[in-house]
Amino acid sequence: MSVSRRSFLRGVGATGGAGAMFGAMGALGLAPAAVAAPTAAFTPPKPSDFTLTGRSTRTVLVLGAGIAGLTTAYELGKAGYRVTLLEGRRRPGGRNWTVRGGDTETDLNGETQRVRFAEGQYMNAGPARIPQHHVTMDYCRELGVPLEPFVNQNANALVHYTGDTALSNRSITHRAAKADTFGYVSELLAKATNAGALDAELTAEDQEALLVFLRNFGDLSEGDRYTGGTGRRGYDVAPGAGLQSGTVSPAPGIEDVVRSGIGRNFSFELGWSQAMMMFQPVGGMDRIPYALEKAVGPSKVRYGCEVTGVRTTPTGGEVDYTDAAGIPRTATADFVVNTLPPHLAARVPHNLGPGVQAALETPVPAATGKIGLEYSRRWWEEDARIYGGITNTDLDLAGIWYPSSGYHGERGVVVGYYNYGDAARSYAALPHAQRRQRAVVNGAKIHGDVYGKDIASSFSVSWGATRFSEAGWVGWADQEGQAYRTLLAPQGNVYFAGDHLSHAIAWMHGAMTSARATVTALHQRVMSS
Repeated sequence: MSVSRRSFLRGVGATGGAGAMFGAMGALGLAPAAVAAPTAAFTPPKPSDFTLTGRSTRTVLVLGAGIAGLTTAYELGKAGYRVTLLEGRRRPGGRNWTVRGGDTETDLNGETQRVRFAEGQYMNAGPARIPQHHVTMDYCRELGVPLEPFVNQNANALVHYTGDTALSNRSITHRAAKADTFGYVSELLAKATNAGALDAELTAEDQEALLVFLRNFGDLSEGDRYTGGTGRRGYDVAPGAGLQSGTVSPAPGIEDVVRSGIGRNFSFELGWSQAMMMFQPVGGMDRIPYALEKAVGPSKVRYGCEVTGVRTTPTGGEVDYTDAAGIPRTATADFVVNTLPPHLAARVPHNLGPGVQAALETPVPAATGKIGLEYSRRWWEEDARIYGGITNTDLDLAGIWYPSSGYHGERGVVVGYYNYGDAARSYAALPHAQRRQRAVVNGAKIHGDVYGKDIASSFSVSWGATRFSEAGWVGWADQEGQAYRTLLAPQGNVYFAGDHLSHAIAWMHGAMTSARATVTALHQRVMSS
C-alpha cells in the first residue's frame, strides 16, 4: 500500500470510524465489498408448463395451513394445480399467530384464556420480526402486505444481569453498557499494542492504523484511556439551552465491567438473522398468512380438520381426517404435501415405513413462551424514553419487548417475557394468572414499581401446550444425517415441507424456502412424467 493511501485511510479512520475506513478501503480496491447474500433462485410453476406440453394439472392435498402449507398451495396454484389444504385450527398461519381482543384459546392443560386487548392492540405470539434478506419480504411485496420497521436494538433499552458486582442487579441502558464494554476492550488492546505485544503480528504502520481505529471505536481519551467522558454512554443531566452543557454519566471501573458481563449479549445483533434493519407487517404478523389465504382462495382451505391417517398409494395419496363437525372423512389426490410439525406427524398413522417414522421422531421440540401485558399508559415511552427495542436479562424473562408501533398512543402491549428451555417450561407449568404475577414481579426488578401499574389486560402462550403445535420449533442434532435427508425426499407420492426442513428453523423464511423446494421437486416430477 502506498504512503498516500495509508495516510488517507488514517484520516478517514480518525474522523469517520471503522465503518468509514473499511468503506474507503473497499473504494480503493483494498477490501472486499460487502454485499447481501443472494436469494436462492426459484421459478414458480406456471400454466404454460401444462398448456404447452399437453399435460393435465394434478391434485394436491396439503396438510397444514401454516406458512409452509400456504406457500406450497400458493405457488402450485399459480400453475393451476387443484390444491386443498386441511388445517386443524380455525385460522391460517400455524405458529404465525397474532393474538387480538375477542380471541379465545384453550390450551392442552385445559385452561381457557379470553383476550381482552383493546381494539388495535395485539401480540405476535409466534414470529414477530422479519430480516430484510429473508424471502418473507418478497412475499410481502408480492402480496401487498404493508411493512414497518421493527426495532430489534435500541440504545435506550436495558440490560439487567444478576450477580455480585457493582453493576449486577441494576438496569443499565444498552448505550452505557456498549460504551463501557467497547471502551475498556479498546483500552486494553491499545495498551497491549503500545507495549509491543503485537510486534510479531503487525508492522509499526499497521499498529498505528489499529490504534486510530481503537481510539475512535472505544472513545479513548489522551493516553489511550477510556474515561467515558464524552457523553457517548449518556448523561445524568442532558445538554440543554444556554449554559446547560450537560453532566456526563460517570463510567464504572474496568473490573466491574469485565466481571459483570454486561456485554454478553451484544453479539446477538450481529447475527445473520438479527441485524438491522428488521421489519414487521403493519397491524400484526398474521397479515401474511391471511394475505396468502386470500391469494390461494379461502374456499380451498378446510379449517377444523384434524388429520388421522396418511397413505401413499400406487396412483396418488390418501388422507384420513375428521372435519369441523367431527365426521370422519377420507380425501384423495395425486400428491400429498405434509407440513405438520414432525413430532405431530409422527403420531399420525401412515404407510411410509419405519425409516420415515424414525425420521419424524428425530428432531427435538423446543420449549418457548410469551406473555403480552397491555398497559393503559405507555410509561416506557413517557418515563424512560424507550421507543421499541428489547431489554435483555438473565432473569427467567429472557427479554422484555417494547412495541415498535403505536408510538405516543394511549395503550400498548409489552411482551413481558419471551423465554426458552427450562424457563419456558417453568412458566408453562403455571396457570395464566401465576405466569402474569411472576412476570410482573421480575419485570419490576428491572423497571421498578411502574411495571405493575396500569395493566389493563394480559395473555400468555406456552407453545408446548398449544394444540397443533406443541413446540415453538424443533431442533436437529445433525442436519446432514439420514433422518433429515429422509424427509427431504418424497416417500412415494407423499412430500414433506416446513421450516424444520431448512437451515432457517423457526423463521417464516425457512418455511417458505422449504415449500419452494418441495414445489420445485413435485412440479419437475409432474413435468417429466
